[in-house]
Amino acid sequence: MEFSLSAVEARVLGCLIEKELATPEYYPLTLNALTNACNQKSNRDPVMTLDETEVVRALDSLRFQRLAHQSAEGVRAAKYCHNLEGLLRLEPQELAIVAELLLRGPQTVGELRGRAERMAPLADLAAVEAALNALAEREPPLVVRLPRQPGRKEQRYAHLFSGAPEVVEDSASPMEPARLRVMAENERLAALEAEVAALREEISELRTQLATFRAQFE
Repeated sequence: MEFSLSAVEARVLGCLIEKELATPEYYPLTLNALTNACNQKSNRDPVMTLDETEVVRALDSLRFQRLAHQSAEGVRAAKYCHNLEGLLRLEPQELAIVAELLLRGPQTVGELRGRAERMAPLADLAAVEAALNALAEREPPLVVRLPRQPGRKEQRYAHLFSGAPEVVEDSASPMEPARLRVMAENERLAALEAEVAALREEISELRTQLATFRAQFE
């Protein structure tokens, strides 16, 4: 099954996968939570500013392609989840790597290991390479290894949910290990902040439900 997702559809799908693996207690996602996830400033490249209408259109397209659906869990508000496990039978490690590629674009094996570990355990670089090979060997393939860029030792991988990626020349110097560690720490902090925001939303919803319940006896 081949896919041709737009940038917004890829972002929505990536967010659904990410939140299921990283914060399962807040998954499936309401439309508001999903929109906020799409517009996060951390763990996203590029950063987007989507409104709920754009997210709904993307969800409709993903549902048509059987990549996402509305959850039966939503009572007061509709909630949404992805369908990659049911449709493609992907392992958690493969899902985590797909999510990172959908959210950030092409990355090296080392970058994927450092960033995807927050969603699924990846013992070492060999584990990442094994997952990438499994994704690349599917029919049709879900990821592809890009040509080596000038001045870089490692090759990058890209997802194929939006068709064959364009190879863009990157003249930036490779990041130092210390820089990558700082970025990883910032990402963990941003993930905690996202959890707090989701928890606040859940508390607000519970308060509304409690107020409605009390009103029935007044």
